[in-house]
Amino acid sequence: MFTFFKKKSVEDKLRDQYNRLMEERERLLSINQKESSIKYNEAQRILNQIESLSNAI
Repeated sequence: MFTFFKKKSVEDKLRDQYNRLMEERERLLSINQKESSIKYNEAQRILNQIESLSNAI
C-alpha cells in the first residue's frame, strides 16, 4: 500500500542508470556514432555490475 516510501535497492538504481544510458545511446545513434559507442560501453559496465550483484546472491 505504501510502496512509495520504499527505498530502491542498489540493483534497481543500476537498472535505472542502465536504461537511461541505453536511451541516450539510441538518441545519439543517428547524431554521433562515437558518443553513442561511449554510452553503450558505459551501459555494458553497468550491466556487468548488475550481473555480478545477482550472482552474489
